[in-house]
Amino acid sequence: MPPIILAGLVLSLASWGMLAAAAYLLWSWYQGSWVMDAYDVSHHVREHWRLWTALALLAWSCLGRLVLTPLLTKADEDPTRAERGEHQMIASPTGSNLYVEVHGPADAPTVILTHGWGLDSTIWYYLRRHLSQRFRVIVWDLPGLGRSRAASGSTVDLSHFATDLKALLSLTNGKPAILVGHSIGGMTILTLVRDHPEVLTDQVAGLVLVNTTYINPLKTMVLSPLALALRWPVLEPVFRLAIWLQPLAWLGAWQSYLSGSAHMANRIGFASQVTRSQLEQTTLLATRNPPAASARGNLAMFRWDAHDAIVKASVPCLILAGDKDIVTKQEASEHIAGQAPFASLRVIDDANHMGFLERSEAYNEEIARFCELNLVTRAGRGVQEPVPTLA
Repeated sequence: MPPIILAGLVLSLASWGMLAAAAYLLWSWYQGSWVMDAYDVSHHVREHWRLWTALALLAWSCLGRLVLTPLLTKADEDPTRAERGEHQMIASPTGSNLYVEVHGPADAPTVILTHGWGLDSTIWYYLRRHLSQRFRVIVWDLPGLGRSRAASGSTVDLSHFATDLKALLSLTNGKPAILVGHSIGGMTILTLVRDHPEVLTDQVAGLVLVNTTYINPLKTMVLSPLALALRWPVLEPVFRLAIWLQPLAWLGAWQSYLSGSAHMANRIGFASQVTRSQLEQTTLLATRNPPAASARGNLAMFRWDAHDAIVKASVPCLILAGDKDIVTKQEASEHIAGQAPFASLRVIDDANHMGFLERSEAYNEEIARFCELNLVTRAGRGVQEPVPTLA
C-alpha cells in the first residue's frame, strides 16, 4: 500500500527523531553546566525542564497510541477481532507451507478469501462471519505473512502467490468456487487468471476484486508521479535495507506502533467511518509481520503487470471500488471492469482502501449477493455459461 508506506516512512523518521531528542535532552540534563556565583564559587546546575521534556517524549514514544487512536477513530459498535480457528497447513507446489482455515457448512458452495499485503487472514473477520452462515469459506495467509511460511524470499511474489492460490482449489470438494481478493489479493487472482487460465474452466465460478489494481500500484495511487519518482532513489533502497537489516527494521516498526506513528500512517487508508478496533487491528498486523517479507512483497508489486489478464476471465466478475480510495484509485477498478467480458463495477460511497472494514455492511452485501447468484442460483438452474452479473 504505497501511500501508507510513504506516510509510514516519514512518520517513522519523526518517531525516531522524538527518541533522539529525548536522549539528547537526558544527556544534556545530566551533564548540566557549571556557573559562578557572586563569590566566585562554581556550582553544577541542571536545567530540570530538559529532564521533564525528555520523560514526556519517552512516555509518548511508549504510550502515544493510547492517545492517538481515540482521536483518529470512532467508537466501536461491532469490534473486529483477530480470531483464529481450527486450521491446516497445506504444502504448495512452490514449496511454501500455507496456513488455511475452513469455516461454514461442509457441504456448502466454497468461497476463498485472499487478504491484502501486510495483513493476514484474520482481517476478514466481518466478511468471513457474514458468508460462513451460507457458504463454506476458506481463508489463508499469504506466504511470509501471518502463519504461512514462504519457501524462500524468492517465492514472495505474485506469480508464486497465484500458484499457491491454485493449490487451494483442491480444497473445494470438486466444485467451482468464488475467489475474493483485496488489494494484492485481487492482484493474486488476476495473476492466476493470467498464468493459469485453465482453472476458469471448471474450478472457478466467479471473481471478486476488492479495491485492487491491474499494474504496478505506484501507477494507480494518488500522487502517482511523485511515488514513481521516489521509487528508485528512496523506496527500493529502503525496502532492500529492511531485508538486510530486519531486526532493526522490526524494532523501528514496533517503536512506531507504540508511539502511534504507525496508526497515523495506516489511518490514511480509511475514510470517515473507521473505528478503533479496525485501525488497531490493521496497524498491529502490519507491525508484527516480518519487515523482510513485507519489503519483498512491495518490491515484487513494483515489477508486476497484469493489465490485460482479465480479458481471459470467462466467468462473472464483481469489481468493488471505494470512491475515496487513495491507495488504488477508482480508475483502476474502472479499467479492470472495462476489460472483463462479464463484469459489474460497484463503487462504494465513503470508502477508502480499507473500505471492506469501515463499510463492511455494504461490501458484505454486494459480495454475498454475487456469491448467491453465481454459486447457488445459477447452479440450481443448471446454468453453465457465464452471464453478466448484478446488472
